[in-house]
Amino acid sequence: MKTSEAAESPAVLHSNRRAHERVTATFDVRFQEAQDAARALRAYSLNLSAGGLCLRTRRSYDVGSRVRLQMTVSGEDFDLEGIISWVRDDAEAIGVRFVDVTEADQARLQRVVGSFKR
Repeated sequence: MKTSEAAESPAVLHSNRRAHERVTATFDVRFQEAQDAARALRAYSLNLSAGGLCLRTRRSYDVGSRVRLQMTVSGEDFDLEGIISWVRDDAEAIGVRFVDVTEADQARLQRVVGSFKR
């Protein structure tokens, strides 16, 4: 697994603990940038939280890269920006942490995550 060098310090490891509950959720995810959309074949989520998601994609990303994502989850449409937090090349998976999320989108994400727990 690739992570940023800063993630190796004990203080950062402690701060990287998930602040949001993660649930298993599979849905299609589209990349908004044309070059990403063309290369991200069969991108879909493996799990979701109000703070981010694990995404399966064949496209290679670097930790720290910014991405814009579009997704529909439980009938809710989202257009979100995220930062790649980790990459697992062997599993063709990336972790995306959502950034600059509006309060309204944060509330909708929490509601959607809650719907998967029922």
